Amino acid sequence: MSHKQIHLAAFMNAGPMGTVGWRHPDARDDFLSASYYVDTARLLEEAKFDMIFIPDSLAVPRSLGGRFDPAVRYGAGSPRIDPIPVLSLLAGATSRIGLAGTTSTGYTEPYNVARSFATLDHLTAGRAGWNVVTSFQDAEAQNYGFDRLPPREQRYARAEEFLEATARLWDSWSDEAIVQDKATGQFGRPEQVRSVDFRGEYVSTQGPLGVPRPPQGYPVIVQAGASPSGRDFAARWADVIFCSHESIESAIEFYSDVKTLAAKYGRDPDQLKILPAAAVVVGDSRQDAQAKHRAFEDLVDPEAGLSRLAYHINVDLTKFDLDGPLPEMEVAGVMGHYREVLEYALARNLTIRELGKWYGARTEGYLVGSASDIADGMQEWVDRGAADGFMVVATHVPAAFADFAAQVVPELQRRGLFRTEYEGSTLRDNLGLARPARDEWKNRAQSALSGETNR
Repeated sequence: MSHKQIHLAAFMNAGPMGTVGWRHPDARDDFLSASYYVDTARLLEEAKFDMIFIPDSLAVPRSLGGRFDPAVRYGAGSPRIDPIPVLSLLAGATSRIGLAGTTSTGYTEPYNVARSFATLDHLTAGRAGWNVVTSFQDAEAQNYGFDRLPPREQRYARAEEFLEATARLWDSWSDEAIVQDKATGQFGRPEQVRSVDFRGEYVSTQGPLGVPRPPQGYPVIVQAGASPSGRDFAARWADVIFCSHESIESAIEFYSDVKTLAAKYGRDPDQLKILPAAAVVVGDSRQDAQAKHRAFEDLVDPEAGLSRLAYHINVDLTKFDLDGPLPEMEVAGVMGHYREVLEYALARNLTIRELGKWYGARTEGYLVGSASDIADGMQEWVDRGAADGFMVVATHVPAAFADFAAQVVPELQRRGLFRTEYEGSTLRDNLGLARPARDEWKNRAQSALSGETNR
């Protein structure tokens, strides 16, 4: 019997892992060294992961009490080093695994992003991915000369223009533009290179890009929107969606909604891979794994968890009674995180303080158990239409990834659910994604009419 193949990405900070992951006895503490990232990347490539995914933040969080003290004291969301040099380092240290990093559309320009990721795609022979974010922290805005973030709809309007401009820049060179004929002296075909001349309300660029078209056409586009605006944006632009759910029911709803929306926009839903977060704790038995997780939870200071939660939802939780419930809110930083946390809290009648303790060591998807238990859980989510694979979040680095690679990967392979060798040479090949033709952006860019008719 054939099974749907599971895709695996590795969520790895360019910095200390999680709120308390750095405290784990088996965690390496040299996150400012090259070997920290190189050794982990090689471990993940040996395990045949699809890609390494590096998130990012452009500020030291000040979400709890308006102070950065908790973030620094507990390592909650800080420090974060620049992911692009880290990915460049890994480009030379690996040969098959995909390398995806985060860049915000709010505080850079399309030309910068198009240039960086096209370069990375060439240097990796087609293994680059760009995680598109619109930023969710007022502290980030304040580092770039603004008092606060623009409203969500305005951030997505800018992102819409940003993606179109970036894709036009990638397409400014055709795949046949370079000749390099030493005998005639012709390097390139000018007729195969074109100006961009994009003028929008938020971004503008002339082009052409100073880098030839990427090997993948476009680097793989990753996005993590859970709000209506985010889902709509991801359904049109994303190749991979990173999401987070506290129940399989909410994951199934999200999966169905986004895939249906992608189809309404004329896309093949199978060309959009949805990877929920899975913070896996694996042990020799279920009891062993549960004991490991309890020991991990014991490392969490409630204030550290609250600092992490406040950072993710961009709400100062100190303005509420910490011994009362988490209130309903219409606006939060990462709406997906807020909705799942509220769902969890309501189901268990938790106070905000109790949420802090839990959130500091939460395990999305409840994947705590033996290798067989973990594989059972992953298989159920994929079979029931909740996921195409998983973003594996290590509780501590690199040992948690090593445990997963040594125990869970062989079990998935034994069941025929995961590759034993890479299928192709590019990240798109291994994810089963088609290479975009030149001017594919025209099919993904949103018109006013499509925005009205599909939502």
